[in-house]
Amino acid sequence: MKKFLAVASALVLTLSLVACGNKETKTSDDTSASVETSTEVSTEVSTEVSEETSTEETTEEALAPAMTYAEYVAADIDSEVEIEAYVQATQSWWDNTINVYAQDEDGAYFIYNLACAEEDASLLVPGTKIRVKGFKSEWSGEVEITDGTFQIVEGNFVATPVDVTALLADDTLIDHMNQLVSFTDLTVVAQEDGSAFLYNWDGSGSHDSNSDLYFTVESNGAQYSFTVESYLTDNTTDVYAAVEALNVGDVIDAEGFLYWYNGANPHITKITVK
Repeated sequence: MKKFLAVASALVLTLSLVACGNKETKTSDDTSASVETSTEVSTEVSTEVSEETSTEETTEEALAPAMTYAEYVAADIDSEVEIEAYVQATQSWWDNTINVYAQDEDGAYFIYNLACAEEDASLLVPGTKIRVKGFKSEWSGEVEITDGTFQIVEGNFVATPVDVTALLADDTLIDHMNQLVSFTDLTVVAQEDGSAFLYNWDGSGSHDSNSDLYFTVESNGAQYSFTVESYLTDNTTDVYAAVEALNVGDVIDAEGFLYWYNGANPHITKITVK
């Protein structure tokens, strides 16, 4: 009888211990789950904060001030530059590059062989603001930006031509390099062969070959060489036809970009015969 009671008591004690053990295990599982949940929340919060910080840093970097025109002018040749300016015109796209005449309220830039996908070339219309990173270079007196890349940024500006006729014989004309400028009361001067213009600088081209046009004008007793750059305004444009129709002695007004090649060599975009 005692043996039976002892066995029974032992059995009850064992069942009680098992039950207690199961309860402790469940409690432990709940605690573990709670810790895991806490870890997951902490990780998610940490990730969100990290991503927000990264985004803010990227935005701040993207909005870092570009050079002013004065800082660009003061920069050394061959130094890296980063500017913001507004497209005024482009030369024809070729081999994933494009040449851009750009300007802001303070000055102008010629951006040579700017990296540009063909589908992006159509976005570079007059007034479009671009941020350009490249190198300040010089070629035959022309100061330009080379090896550049760009991105479009918010803004719009189209320049009004500045009349620089009175500066043609002045050293300060160079301060307007690459700007959209105008000239008044110029007289067309004969070329060596007696014509009013040449196809290419040496007369070696033709209308059909879409050559550049060169013509000479006189102002206040001095003569200056002007160009119709075919990559900018080809043989289908009004200005190309206007130069082909010039006669020696014609008095004209002209507009264009003050390109520089061993001196002022404006790329003319408009001519009015008086």
